[in-house]
Amino acid sequence: MVDPFFGNFDLASLSLWLFWGFFALLIYYLQTENMREGYPLENDDGTLAPNQGPFPVPSQKTFILPHGRGTVTVPDGKPEGREIAMAKTAVPNGFPFEPTGDPMLDGVGPASWAPRRDVPELDGHGHPKIAPMDAMPDFRVSAGRDPRGLPVMGDDGKIAGTVSDMWLDAPEQHVRYIEVDVEGAGKRLVPIQLVRIHGDHVEVKALHHRHFAQIPATRSPTQVTLLEEDKISGFVGGGKLYAARDRQEPQL
Repeated sequence: MVDPFFGNFDLASLSLWLFWGFFALLIYYLQTENMREGYPLENDDGTLAPNQGPFPVPSQKTFILPHGRGTVTVPDGKPEGREIAMAKTAVPNGFPFEPTGDPMLDGVGPASWAPRRDVPELDGHGHPKIAPMDAMPDFRVSAGRDPRGLPVMGDDGKIAGTVSDMWLDAPEQHVRYIEVDVEGAGKRLVPIQLVRIHGDHVEVKALHHRHFAQIPATRSPTQVTLLEEDKISGFVGGGKLYAARDRQEPQL
């Protein structure tokens, strides 16, 4: 009787080595797919970093965006495309940068924003997710204080404007922004997370009254784009540190 060709072969060892080989290829694939954004690595000053790691940057792949919004190809190898108004405090990488102008207007540090697409975020049906409450008659305030009509106060105790509307995230059914009618500057959006609603007024402790006119405006009175959202959130959130000089000093 002739033994089969694998009679003296360790099939269990083969299975184990096949598993390790598959696992290694899986790690390689996942790591390279993870490098489609943010690579190649750069130094703090924007120059190409000498150490790019053991994995190569993957080849370009094109994705078709939903709702007829075209395509996006990654990695694109393009720089961010805007000058950052900050200066290095030391030559080596890893040291902090110092703002060279008005950090809230320049969008740096805590007030920074990302160059997102300048189009509104859409829901699953292709409609803008965020819109003013006045444009959505099916929604109403069912609990809590309706802030519309209340004066808006900055952290300096001065009135900056009046709440004219609330902007809702329709699919999520919650308020994302309050709309403030700023005297002499038009309407501006403030993220609801940075708003305190009191019985007779609305308070935004991140800003002083003079900052409300500087909040980035929206092009449309009924829509806000992803880029505009990032700029608005960066400006208002950055006021937590940059709105007053004493906020930038050590607290202990």
